[in-house]
Amino acid sequence: MTDDLPEMRASDADRERVAEVLREAVAEGRLDMEEFQERLDSAYAARTQGELAPLVRDLPQTTAPATPAEPARAGRGWADRFGGSATSRGGVAIMGGFVRKGPWTAPRRFTGFAFWGGGEIDLREAYFEDREVEIRCFAIMGGINVIVPDEAEVDVRGIGVMGGFDHSAAGRGEPGAPRVVVSGFAFWGGVGVERKRRREERRERKRLEGGHGHTYGHGHGHGRRRDDRDD
Repeated sequence: MTDDLPEMRASDADRERVAEVLREAVAEGRLDMEEFQERLDSAYAARTQGELAPLVRDLPQTTAPATPAEPARAGRGWADRFGGSATSRGGVAIMGGFVRKGPWTAPRRFTGFAFWGGGEIDLREAYFEDREVEIRCFAIMGGINVIVPDEAEVDVRGIGVMGGFDHSAAGRGEPGAPRVVVSGFAFWGGVGVERKRRREERRERKRLEGGHGHTYGHGHGHGRRRDDRDD
């Protein structure tokens, strides 16, 4: 992170790189939990590079920057979205929140932890370290929501005690798409798992259908209604 272009707008990937540096720093004892949470909140609220830079200026930065070629891969065959190094391997929300979304690279195993807080793990635009990814979710009096590409194979294995795991998205996927395993534990909390199309796909579908939703089967043994909201 440099100060060369302080007014340059920050991307989701820029925020994620800063968040990863902060997570490494708290794990190494360089930051206490209070300062970590303050900086993390500021990172996700940052609009420019200049707002991000001070958050990690006094910390070692070992996270590799994204290469300029990565955004160009975002289109679109699944084969082009496998491989590469993970940009984040975990998220922590303690009386706060974490978000992983946009063109990040998901690891073979990602661990999310929420205590009196919430997390969102969105894989729709993600690249994948391998074809199979395990999302381990631990929600203690909190919640984590996992959004998977509609074409993915989904296996939900989590256990809930006075809490719950959503199994409604489990089912087969399309050939070549990733396999997503959601595991973990929820105590007085919940883990939601839902399938959604990418925004551009939903907009194109709405255009073709005249803005109306459509219910149909998708190889999972039942029909379901697409969520056409732009979120």
